[in-house]
Amino acid sequence: MNFKVLLRHFKFTSQQRTGILLLFILIIVLQAVYFFVDFSVPEKSFPEKEQWTFLQTEIDSLKSIKYNEKSKVYTFNPNFISDYKGYKLGMSIEEIDRLLTFRKENKYVNSTEEFQQVTKVSDSLLRIISPLFKFPDWTQNKSNFKTEKKEYVAKSYSKKENKIIVLDINQATQDDLIKVYGIGEALSLRILKQKEILGCFVSMEQMSDVWGLSPEVIAELNSHFKVVIPSDLKKIAINDASLKELSQFPYFRYALARQIVTARSMNGNFNNIEDLSKIKGFPVEKAKIISLYLEF
Repeated sequence: MNFKVLLRHFKFTSQQRTGILLLFILIIVLQAVYFFVDFSVPEKSFPEKEQWTFLQTEIDSLKSIKYNEKSKVYTFNPNFISDYKGYKLGMSIEEIDRLLTFRKENKYVNSTEEFQQVTKVSDSLLRIISPLFKFPDWTQNKSNFKTEKKEYVAKSYSKKENKIIVLDINQATQDDLIKVYGIGEALSLRILKQKEILGCFVSMEQMSDVWGLSPEVIAELNSHFKVVIPSDLKKIAINDASLKELSQFPYFRYALARQIVTARSMNGNFNNIEDLSKIKGFPVEKAKIISLYLEF
C-alpha cells in the first residue's frame, strides 16, 4: 500500500485546521452544557389542586373508617312500631294494622308471644325480629309489680288526707312531676317529651298515651294537675295545611294526612271535626282531643 497517497488525504491547510479545532471545541462545549445544565421543565404549582387533593384524602380516610365500623343494633319497644318501621322489619300491612288496632284500644303487648298473638306474624319472621324487642322492666317480673301495685294503692289512700295543690300540667317541671307518687325520672322525662312533641297538652286524657303510666299513676296525676290550654297555642289550619304539615301532627299518620288532603281537594273545606272524622282511618276516639289542635 502506498502510504504517501493515503497521507495526502490528511493534509489540511491552516484554515482547515483552525476550522477543525473550532469544531472540536464546539462539540466539547455542547457536551458540557448537556451534562451540567438541567433542561427539565419545572412543574407549575397549583395551590387549589393541592387543597382539593388534601380534602379528597381526608374524605377517603373517613369513608374507610365508616365502612370498617360495625353497624350498631338498637332495640325498641314493639308497641310503637310505625308503618315504615314495620315495613322495614318485613311485616305485612295486615300485620301492622292488627298491632295498630290493638294499640288504639290503649292496650300493650308485653312479651314476644303476645306480640305474635296480636300481629299473627310467622315464626320465621318472629325469630329474626324478636331479638330487637325491648319491653319495660316491670313486664319481666309481674309478681313484683303486683306487690308494688298493692303497696302503691295503700300509700295513695293515705296521701288523700293531705291537701293537694293542683298545678297546670303544661307549666309543670320535672321536679313537680317527680313529687307525684309513682313518677320517677324516666316517666317524668317521658311526659315532658310528649308535651314537647304535641306543643302542649289539651286534656288530661292524653296521659294515657304516655307509655308506662299505669291507671293508678294517671289517677294520681289527675289529682295533682289540670290542663290550662295556652292562649298562644298555634293550631293547624286543617283547610290550608300542606301534606307535610299534616303528616307531622302526632295524631295523623302519613296515610291519613294524604287522605285528608285528597278529600279536601275533592269535596271542599272541612267545616268541623265531624266532617274530618268521616275519613277512613281517622282515630274517632281521639276526635275531641284532636279538634282542640285544629282550626276550621
